Amino acid sequence: MTQLEYFHTGATKKIGFRIDSIKKLARAIQTYENEILDALFTDLHKSPTEGYLTEIGVLKGEITYILRRLRRWSRPHRASTPLALFPARLFRYPEPYGVVLIMSPWNYPLLLALEPLIGAIAAGNCATLKPSAYSPATSGIIAKIIEECFPPEYVRVVQGGRKENAGLLEENFDYIFFTGGTTVGKLVMSSAARNLTPVSLELGGKSPAIVDASADIDMAAKKLVFGKFINAGQTCVAPDYILVHASRREELLNRLGYWIEKFYPTSSDGSIADYPSIINEKHFERLMGLMFDEELLFGGKIIPHTRTITPAVMPSVTLSSAVMQEEIFGPLLPVLTFSELDEAIAIVRDRPKPLALYLFATDRRVQKKILRELSFGGGCINDTLMHVATSAIPFGGVGNSGMGSYHGRASFDTFSHYKSIVNKGTLIDPSVRYRPYGEWKKKILRKLL
Repeated sequence: MTQLEYFHTGATKKIGFRIDSIKKLARAIQTYENEILDALFTDLHKSPTEGYLTEIGVLKGEITYILRRLRRWSRPHRASTPLALFPARLFRYPEPYGVVLIMSPWNYPLLLALEPLIGAIAAGNCATLKPSAYSPATSGIIAKIIEECFPPEYVRVVQGGRKENAGLLEENFDYIFFTGGTTVGKLVMSSAARNLTPVSLELGGKSPAIVDASADIDMAAKKLVFGKFINAGQTCVAPDYILVHASRREELLNRLGYWIEKFYPTSSDGSIADYPSIINEKHFERLMGLMFDEELLFGGKIIPHTRTITPAVMPSVTLSSAVMQEEIFGPLLPVLTFSELDEAIAIVRDRPKPLALYLFATDRRVQKKILRELSFGGGCINDTLMHVATSAIPFGGVGNSGMGSYHGRASFDTFSHYKSIVNKGTLIDPSVRYRPYGEWKKKILRKLL
């Protein structure tokens, strides 16, 4: 039986079935927790603590959030009835798209595969899951979990690389959810266009951190170091570069150094305990190229045999530097200065709309100005990353950083089509809308409409 045939049996549309499926997945994640953490270490050298903090824990929170609300979300949603449609009941009826494709990346290989899958299941879809070939150990445990939980006609996993990706994009899905880079995202969207398939694209970009003159500098430095160097900077919403007010530059650089040493102390050989590796040789060499001939104020030690680059601050870059021409996706933190807030705004505006923006400022006028004048996917004021770590608000990009959103209710909505229904009463059928249109009907229609 194909996934489409299974979908048409109606089994996945039953709310009890959806809830049971999510609970079954939750139990499997719990059962295989140690194997998952081992796989994350194998693929990314991610410590068990970081693996739980950034992947398993967030996933469990999403499951709990959705299970508590799924029955309510799945009901038809009433709308008020305008006088022109009286007598009638208006409502929006959520239904699953059908068979969806979820393509996930390597940097958070468990979370970014299973979190959208939970949304797809919650909405009542069948799903094909394509995890990244760059994180084979985690992709393998994902396949093992899915095969134990679900029959392939309901949820299946396809492993492999570019050939398998291309093959899947030739198939006709009802929805495609892609997380990855902008270049591949454009290919996904182009492929989807052949069948008019709707898509969600969770991409990336150069996410700025603006440090205003009014900022608490020590707090800003602490949270920037946390947000930038977790997963060795291989995070789509990591602060990509800092724009700091010139009057606070030296203080910020000093505190960045303090918190780097505090969070990432080096051993005698220069290595850092429980610090992730760069995913592969290609990306490792790319990052070394971005460091070439640049001043490094802290860190930047290269350990080739483990593909390690220690957290580095780059204080002398310019807008024309190589490191400012592409998303870094690694542990390199350029710092630039501005004298007036409008100057920082112009720098951000001159680039494609970022996936995230982080503002450190205690001046509420500055906060309002940035939120009003800059377009970005989402972000934080006086923090980093935390807008991604909650199911209470949607997460997604805008422009080059993506389209569509998910997390919590937004995940259910993303994988649902809402049918708008007018349920007309039969006892009364006002004649005012029917021909012929005399003067009295015209007057009434003008008032009603």
